[in-house]
Amino acid sequence: MDPTTLSSNWKKLQATLKKSGAATGTSAVKRKAADRDSGTGSVKKRKFVEKDQSKARVSQSTFRKRKMLDRSTTVSAAATESGPTAARRRSSTATSTPTVTVSRNAKVNEGRSPSAEIGKYIAMDCEMVGVGPNPDNDSALARVSIVNFNGDQVYDSYVRPKEMVTDWRTHVSGIAPKHMVEARTLELVQKEVGEIMDGRVLVGHAVSNDLDALLLSHPKRDIRDTSKHPEYRKIAGGGSPRLKMLAEHFLGLKIQDGAHSSVEDARATMALYRREKDAFEREHLKKWPIRNAPVSSGTEDQKKKKKKKKTTRKR
Repeated sequence: MDPTTLSSNWKKLQATLKKSGAATGTSAVKRKAADRDSGTGSVKKRKFVEKDQSKARVSQSTFRKRKMLDRSTTVSAAATESGPTAARRRSSTATSTPTVTVSRNAKVNEGRSPSAEIGKYIAMDCEMVGVGPNPDNDSALARVSIVNFNGDQVYDSYVRPKEMVTDWRTHVSGIAPKHMVEARTLELVQKEVGEIMDGRVLVGHAVSNDLDALLLSHPKRDIRDTSKHPEYRKIAGGGSPRLKMLAEHFLGLKIQDGAHSSVEDARATMALYRREKDAFEREHLKKWPIRNAPVSSGTEDQKKKKKKKKTTRKR
């Protein structure tokens, strides 16, 4: 190969490299001038931070102003509102519907409460489930609850039905198959409930149905049935009123909105009795007057005590 040709090509290559190097060096210098951490760059950064902080302060002040404006608008609207609408709104917020609450010491399926005193008056309620081929008509006891005069839970127990349950009625009774795991036998519940009822006044709503489910009886003289009270039967047109209706109308209590609770129903029944206790007892005395104990005459007792003198024959 000709050396002169090599030298000319080499010279062209060197010239091209010089041009590209010069261009690269210029652009690099420009980038370094723009990217280096100079005093100008740091000043610009602080300006951006201050700008962001000022925006935050403005947004906070704007939020406070809007909040105060909304509050003042609400107050002014409440002040200008009048008439029956405002009265209904104030009454709805001022008063709340009372509810029947369970005692703090009450426990579901506790059996006989170790702390609650029984007293003279007790209220009882039961929950049933459907059994057999016709569960809509055939029922069996699944839970029984008893409260005292003050509404404290005295007894509560799930009961294991002897028949095959074909309808648990959970949406009404609140009973489910899981509750039967720790349920007591009917014989044990009969014994415990019978001991609690013995010698006491039994309050109930259509209580004869509960006694039939328990296969127990109680003296009619010692029963107070809220479904038969004349004052309560008026709102049902002379018929037997529902417990839910009585509780809402006379007590302002809402019960049985969902699944029933026998403890809650027993409390509502006792509250209805306490509300009309004097009237209950007056009506009761008409059917079952107080029995007077017979007075024994002293002469008859004295005659019995006299001893006959023995007569002896002389021989």
